[in-house]
Amino acid sequence: MSYRQTLDFLLYDWLNVEALQQRPRFADHSRETFASVMDTCERMARERFAPFNRQADTEEPRVVVDHGGERVHLPQASHDAGRAYAESGMLAAAQDYEIGGMQLPCVVQMAANSFLARAGGNVAGGAMLTSGNANLLMVHGTPMQQTVFAKQEFAGRFSGTMCLSEPQAGSSLSDVATRATPDGVDFETDPLGARYRLRGNKMWISNGEHELTENIIHLVLAKIPGSDGKLIAGTRGISLFIVPKKLVGADGEPTGERNDVALAGLNHKLGNRGIPNTLLNFGEGKYPVRGRSGAIGYLVGNPHEGLRCMFHMMNEARIAVGMGATMLGYAGYEASLEYAKNRPQGRPAGVGGKDASKPQVRIIEHADIKRMLLAQKSYCEGALALELYCAQLVDELRSGTPEASAEAALMLEMLTPIAKSWPSEWCLEANSLAIQVHGGYGYTRDFPVEQYWRDNRLNMIHEGTHGIQALDLLGRKVVMQSGAGLELLASKVGATIARARTVPALAEQADALTAALKHLGAATKAAWSTGNPDEALANATPYLQAFGHVVLAWVWLDVALCAQPKLANATADDVALLQGKLAACTYFFSYELPKIGAWLKVVETRDPTCRTMDEAWF
Repeated sequence: MSYRQTLDFLLYDWLNVEALQQRPRFADHSRETFASVMDTCERMARERFAPFNRQADTEEPRVVVDHGGERVHLPQASHDAGRAYAESGMLAAAQDYEIGGMQLPCVVQMAANSFLARAGGNVAGGAMLTSGNANLLMVHGTPMQQTVFAKQEFAGRFSGTMCLSEPQAGSSLSDVATRATPDGVDFETDPLGARYRLRGNKMWISNGEHELTENIIHLVLAKIPGSDGKLIAGTRGISLFIVPKKLVGADGEPTGERNDVALAGLNHKLGNRGIPNTLLNFGEGKYPVRGRSGAIGYLVGNPHEGLRCMFHMMNEARIAVGMGATMLGYAGYEASLEYAKNRPQGRPAGVGGKDASKPQVRIIEHADIKRMLLAQKSYCEGALALELYCAQLVDELRSGTPEASAEAALMLEMLTPIAKSWPSEWCLEANSLAIQVHGGYGYTRDFPVEQYWRDNRLNMIHEGTHGIQALDLLGRKVVMQSGAGLELLASKVGATIARARTVPALAEQADALTAALKHLGAATKAAWSTGNPDEALANATPYLQAFGHVVLAWVWLDVALCAQPKLANATADDVALLQGKLAACTYFFSYELPKIGAWLKVVETRDPTCRTMDEAWF
């Protein structure tokens, strides 16, 4: 069956996205309009992205120096793909009609974009950052900032970045040292907002320099010195600024004047090479503005509330990273499935299995190959279902009743660490299994699976590493509001379990998930039983892994509940689709869910092995 069939099943049968058409915001849409958008993205992926994914990997971005300074060169295919995507309107697909949007549900936009991520995120892969940048400004920016910057990003004229990390700080935002000082007499009068001069260095900035668009809009975290001239320690002192590569007028048009933002170098990556990753210097005087050093930046929101504003983009990016990881895993799964169907090797096990006079069988007929393919299917389709569910929660948050919106917000808080981390780990494992299915060929560049693995390996690192997601989950999310989020999630899981108990074919899985949920709750309490964060959080990553597996088991059981009753009246094609979903669910419960016991044991006993390991013992 095709990816499109799986996507349609999850959207229309499982999530029932057609019900969103009853809401005023989506009233102009129908299943036909949703299908048309996905047809457009599927065609664009096939024609503009997939043929050039390998080229984007081998023709890495490079620095070119000319009369305009340093610039980053990218293949023409990246320019063409970026232009095609902008012209499709997908950057603004979920936005209001008034700003050129389509008012599509977020879940449909994510589903449509998944074709592009599956075909080649290496090609024009900065769309996620641009839309996230603009979405943040639509919430926290002034009307002028929205008009001048966000709307130009939605139109594809400008692109966007997020500039958080610094060489000396990495992911520790408390140690941000970039500073912003008021820019003299124009401080309060610039129509684009309170104007500052920024000085500092940022690292790991995806799409920080390129020529795909007319301008690049950097969202930069920096600290405003206090009256004593010193920076406020910790995250409390962080503010957020718009720092365009080229200065703009109040009409949104670039003035032609270069801002004091300089490319300091490129990072040469293991994979995901088509997206330039840069080091940027802000305000070091290479491009002085009006005779002075210091990059011009415009304050977003209130002073010292920068991290709160930036989390709007960070959380959106984390779900997008999870979807990107899912699609790379899915691309590897499809490639290895195709290979397994066509590669003859070996003979059936048992009597006569070594008889060379008998014909070879395709490797998909071997049980161990089926195991690896089933693992990939359970990881990738389960992750896809989770990401689409989270996208639907965004729609509920924006267009539901006040009660439903509040519940969706709490569920998103709980699930964001899982939506980012679980696909990043397990769809990467799917890519590893795809290489294994190919055997030695998988380790060569003759097949695409080695590139999928390299491209996917980044997703466990950026937008918050696994360790950071784990600390966020166990250290903040499960204990916030006295555990209200965990209680809400448990109630959702419990409702699925109750329904599954009435279906004989799924009763065993219902019992297994009941035990897993109970174990997770007990381990959560045990981890915090001493009230000592060092003890509770020392094994946060195994907790994250166990929590994620419980969530995915819940997702798979819920999907199975949708698939099971449809079998009776299904066509031959649909029977294969539905049986595939049920088999993947069975695999996950038989092979994956039992893993949580070992992970939770070290959590509930607050195992001190890692915490007390002495540096000298290494």
